[in-house]
Amino acid sequence: MKKMILLGALMTLCTAAVGHAQESRQDASISLFGVYAPPVYGLLIHPMVTTNTGGFLASYRYLLTPRSAVELNYSFFQNSIKYNPISQPNSRVNSRGQEITGAYVYQRTYKRWNPFLEGGVGVEIFTPILNNGTTQIGSLKQSLQIGGLFGGGVAYELSPSWDIRAEYRGFMMKAPTFDAPGGLFTTNRYYILMTPSIGVAYHF
Repeated sequence: MKKMILLGALMTLCTAAVGHAQESRQDASISLFGVYAPPVYGLLIHPMVTTNTGGFLASYRYLLTPRSAVELNYSFFQNSIKYNPISQPNSRVNSRGQEITGAYVYQRTYKRWNPFLEGGVGVEIFTPILNNGTTQIGSLKQSLQIGGLFGGGVAYELSPSWDIRAEYRGFMMKAPTFDAPGGLFTTNRYYILMTPSIGVAYHF
């Protein structure tokens, strides 16, 4: 009798685990990423250079169908942007960057592997840090850049509740100017902020 009760309990747990895996339509993830961007040449800027750095990304994803999902993202990083206008070469802005985006995600499932593509829109907020590493202190303002998010990656399922997620992400926008006086940092050019990431996701 005890063996039958134990077997019944195990079957109940297995059924609950399978049901949980089938019903999981949401996940939350946290990732670390690197920040890279090509130099930007425009107007009197030769060039604008974004220093490489790292940051973190938090995402929430809701599954609409087995292959389609919507996603909300928030990321944070801190780095320096170097400008070289002809009138004031070697200008520099230490800044905090924050991404707030929404995206559509298309994914497939191959056993434990889940490749996906995503695209969306949002804003990148650049806030100047007014310290000794920043020139033009007192005349710079926060830059809010609207742009498009694109990317792709793969998730590897560790269990019904956890997976590892690696992704290449890019955000295309106009280069930030921080409203520097006289258009000092204006390039009128677009550039791509690239943020390859790796992290973990929890499904619930």
